[in-house]
Amino acid sequence: MTTHSINFRIYYEDTDAGGIVYHARYLAFAERARTEAIRSLGMPAASLLSDYGLVFVVHDATLNYRVPLKLDDVVTITTRLLEEGAASCRLEQVFTRDDVFCARVDVRLACVRAEDGRPARFPPLWRDLLRGLAAEV
Repeated sequence: MTTHSINFRIYYEDTDAGGIVYHARYLAFAERARTEAIRSLGMPAASLLSDYGLVFVVHDATLNYRVPLKLDDVVTITTRLLEEGAASCRLEQVFTRDDVFCARVDVRLACVRAEDGRPARFPPLWRDLLRGLAAEV
């Protein structure tokens, strides 16, 4: 596997008064897509906490818009790993509607200890797991 794709439908709760997806909802959709991408690799994100006492936190996120998403659209979010570090990774999440590029989220996630928020290296199992989302070169 080199990417993960998932579809979401746009509901009223996702839109502003004009029927266009509210900007903060893109980040919520991206979060759901990342969670499902990890789950598709065979591990629920919650097991990072339960097995290792570690969590992912968003260190940095950039959102670029091209075409607005609207009420009742079905958006496909494709997630892929762009960079991997000892305690962080960078993912690209592309939003498309009917193969039309709508938006992109570039997000850097840090791995931290839940007890004190200090950075921690990815456990080898999780490092290998995330590589399942690595972009083809």
